[in-house]
Amino acid sequence: MTDTPPEPDRVAGYPHPRESPRLVGQAPAERSFLEAWRAGRLHHAWLLRGPRGVGKATLAYRIARALIAAPADEPAGGLFGDATAGGAAVPETLDIPDGCPVMTRIRAGAEPRLAVLRRGLNDRGRPNTVIRVDEVRDLRRFLGLSAADGGWRAVIVDAADEMNVQAQNAILKMLEEPPARTAFLMVSHSPAALLPTIRSRCRTLDLGPLAPSDLALALAAAGAPVDEAEHGALAALAGGSVGAALRLIEGEGLDLCQRLVASLAGGSGVDRAAMIALAETLGARGAEARYALALDLILIVAGRLARHAAGLPIDIEVARGEAALAARVAQHPAQAALWADAASRIAANAAHARAVNLDPAQTIMDTLLDLDETLARARAAA
Repeated sequence: MTDTPPEPDRVAGYPHPRESPRLVGQAPAERSFLEAWRAGRLHHAWLLRGPRGVGKATLAYRIARALIAAPADEPAGGLFGDATAGGAAVPETLDIPDGCPVMTRIRAGAEPRLAVLRRGLNDRGRPNTVIRVDEVRDLRRFLGLSAADGGWRAVIVDAADEMNVQAQNAILKMLEEPPARTAFLMVSHSPAALLPTIRSRCRTLDLGPLAPSDLALALAAAGAPVDEAEHGALAALAGGSVGAALRLIEGEGLDLCQRLVASLAGGSGVDRAAMIALAETLGARGAEARYALALDLILIVAGRLARHAAGLPIDIEVARGEAALAARVAQHPAQAALWADAASRIAANAAHARAVNLDPAQTIMDTLLDLDETLARARAAA
């Protein structure tokens, strides 16, 4: 099995996690895996959990590359360093030489000892919404083969949360009777969506949101350096997620957020002309990614107003005028409840709109009208 399209985790114009040799800001998770390897306690299944876009898939590919590149007669990995334990060389890092054939094959999606399980295509050529049981069963052929040199093989499941119940039960059987020298690397954004029996058979590696300085390094490594004046707002909107930051950059999210805040900042409610213009822009053909980004930004702004009203200061504005807006409509607990309720309601309505393919322009209009009503109620509660 190879890593072939579709690739829903790829941000257009930027490297895919399998192409990223460097992992920024997640040293504790990487160190935990290396310590288990050095100690001879290399578990067959690992659950890489944390928010979206913080490097879980990048770490999964780093682990897979290191395992596959390790010499078969030196299970601790003689390729990587000179330290020894029990007579075998142990890795100091998960880095492998850039010219290593394993690196080249994985970048090309052509490594025979790596299987990548992800959502397949439906009959219309679009990605399925879940990983189906048939796609998991295809792993059996891969697992039935033996590596020619007796080395390691790896299975990356990205994302494990996307498996339906039947698919989870199918992979559970593989985890219960794992083939020798095969590592399952389960990328998970929402571990609660997995069967408890799957979680219990995995060792956990926790990855957290990146600090702003690490986020800047990761963006630069991805070829997306950010202007210093914009970095604070981008980091606040991205929530420590490189993936979210890249999508914000690609979708001109800072400008979109500015338009959103400006439409809310008028003293008499949402600027109707700005609302209509924004809805028309986001409802246009080809604007699907910006439409989805706009819904996410609306939720972020509403959530930030709720937290500010609950007592959390706005240290960095995500758009000019945000602090002034919060000073008018988000100053005490009653207003916090209004904005929290609005965020919950908007999230549910947005999910419904996406599920049944409602008109994007109308969805944006309805969402902004909901915000307008919340603004009125928040002003009345002042």
